[in-house]
Amino acid sequence: TLTYDTLRFEYEDFPETKEPVWILGRKYSVFTEKEEILLDVTSRLWFTYRKNFPAIGGTGPTSDTGWGCMLRCGQMIFAQALVCRHLGRDWRWIKGKRQMDNYFNVLNAFIDKKDSYYSIHQIAQMGVGEGKSIGQWYGPNTVAQVLRKLATFDTWSSLAVHIAMDNTVVMEEIRRLCQSNVPCAGAAACPALESDVLYNGCPEDVGLRERLNPWKPLVLLIPLRLGLTEINEAYIETLKHCFMMPQSLGVIGGKPNSAHYFIGYVGEELIYLDPHTTQPAVEPSDSGCLPDESFHCQHPPCRMNIAELDPSIAVGFFCNTEADFNDWCQQIKKLSLVRGALPMFELVERQPSHFSNPDVLNLTPDSSDADRLERFFDSEDEDFEILSL
Repeated sequence: TLTYDTLRFEYEDFPETKEPVWILGRKYSVFTEKEEILLDVTSRLWFTYRKNFPAIGGTGPTSDTGWGCMLRCGQMIFAQALVCRHLGRDWRWIKGKRQMDNYFNVLNAFIDKKDSYYSIHQIAQMGVGEGKSIGQWYGPNTVAQVLRKLATFDTWSSLAVHIAMDNTVVMEEIRRLCQSNVPCAGAAACPALESDVLYNGCPEDVGLRERLNPWKPLVLLIPLRLGLTEINEAYIETLKHCFMMPQSLGVIGGKPNSAHYFIGYVGEELIYLDPHTTQPAVEPSDSGCLPDESFHCQHPPCRMNIAELDPSIAVGFFCNTEADFNDWCQQIKKLSLVRGALPMFELVERQPSHFSNPDVLNLTPDSSDADRLERFFDSEDEDFEILSL
């Protein structure tokens, strides 16, 4: 297991096992594809604690060491969605190789400065509106809600972000959200120019390239609690299957005050990227070039036994097209038939009558919704319905 220290790295290579390695919907063999496994892991954007960035809010913290791990995990799972959106799941980062401009557009959207769409500054300050002071630890539900709000400003990616609450995914709600026929800046229709200086992940003339798209790419985040103090083993097989789906964005969770970004599994071990190391903040040069090596984990990733996972998690999926979403729904329905795999959430066609609409959470709630909204934004997720056999 990789443990971070200010002076040294200690890590363990993948075990020699016949068990397949699953990384975000891709299946590998340790014996014949070890280099491919490591390249896939290295290509994920890795966000860690940083120090010496501009003060949050002008007078706030200049480092997120000790409190920003879940915010960084939220950045990682959302960055994976943007990579799939603009670069594709098969895109790979190779050290020293010149990358396409859209890669830097994505990376710049997460740089530690106030005007980057998904920067630590934006997440921390948006969290104030959810009752979280700057420097306070988030849970997976809170960071998901904050990212959903921030995504509305990212017109370049033009994502439909849905947070499925109460352990229920409502297909009708998602189709309505994604088929809204609003102007969409499509990735293929929005190539960045060599001359563009892109600090916040969006070409300046993106408005000129907008087009109508019948389906807005979907980022689906599902906050769950899979037990009281430890994960109920009945959900383990279901959780593993989530990493096998091509739409997988992974899972954010870990332990209280120690969050990780889980990207796959091998045998009974989860594979994850760990944000708990502090690196200096990185700024673009005057020419707009961004040193990017510190945003990629260039050694074997961490692993932990799946039974050690804290039960409070958020599972993520990305559906670029309606066909992707329909395929995901079919996989979830088939998963409910797998022996020994207890469903982690329910997939329904229409919203149950006793539900209120979760897509209006950014509106001022009336008194009847106040208690439910407070529960939605509770970072500790203490009031989630407990799933059990």
